[in-house]
Amino acid sequence: MNTIFGPIHSRRFGVSLGIDLSSSTKQCNFDCLYCELAPMQAITQQHEITPIATIITDLTHALTQHPNIDVITLTANGEPTMYPYLEELIDQIDTVKGDKQTLILSNSAYLSNSKVFQALLKLDQVKLSLDAATSEVFYKIDRPAEGINIEDIISSIEKFSHVYRGKLFIEILFVRGLNDTCEEIAALNKALLPISCERIDIGTIDRPPAYPVEGLNFTELFELSHYFDTTLPIHIVSRTHAQAIPSYFTSNEILTTLDKRPLTEDDINALFDDTSKKRFQILLDEEKISTIERSNIIFYLPSKNNARKRPKLPKKS
Repeated sequence: MNTIFGPIHSRRFGVSLGIDLSSSTKQCNFDCLYCELAPMQAITQQHEITPIATIITDLTHALTQHPNIDVITLTANGEPTMYPYLEELIDQIDTVKGDKQTLILSNSAYLSNSKVFQALLKLDQVKLSLDAATSEVFYKIDRPAEGINIEDIISSIEKFSHVYRGKLFIEILFVRGLNDTCEEIAALNKALLPISCERIDIGTIDRPPAYPVEGLNFTELFELSHYFDTTLPIHIVSRTHAQAIPSYFTSNEILTTLDKRPLTEDDINALFDDTSKKRFQILLDEEKISTIERSNIIFYLPSKNNARKRPKLPKKS
């Protein structure tokens, strides 16, 4: 599968061309309840590794096809900082990116690793997740691999924030009944105050989750935001569509993009040009694309992905 997907219009980072550092399968050190990818047991290292040369070749070609992007986003079917040659890859991306910004979307778990820490310092933008600040809630919501603890994560984010020279964003995703309590928000507030960042995005589930958990509505997020210290740069993430530039997608690119990120009809209308919309409709008619409904929103995804969704949480051993 091609390592590049998109471009897609990010709610927060502009038009993004994604690099999937685990394109063949999900490989992650978390098994988050809210993950939009299929559930899978958390692991500590990648077992299937894409060569740097393959990624750079794919990226160079994609940049010629999609020159009007804002950011090149390092992400994964899992956690991108698990990629063992991350710093070398970033160095090579810098030689071909031109005036584009580089961005990584990380769950923060491996920021305590000195090699990962140094690699992320080279990026233009870094988004780090922090869904909880207490061990109990952290283990419930993010379900990390053995050896990962929230104290190290918080300490590493704080340290990174004071030496990093790019734009740092913190993201908290709220799940109903787990990290939306007054006690957990107070702990998050305490953890966030020493961190220096561009913005703290608070949001909730708006794509089909791996497990049957629920998000909050906008009113609840708005009320919840008032529990954070007024000095913190809190931003409520809402699902809106800024002006997007429709792009041309092949059938394979459509399926690859939907595999990485299920899209709504509004997303498709904003992202796909007229030819690509017709191609999308053909794939839908051929039943290669199917729909799933969550909270009154219809999402489109490859039909094979529906079978990978577990109907309920696994029992504890």
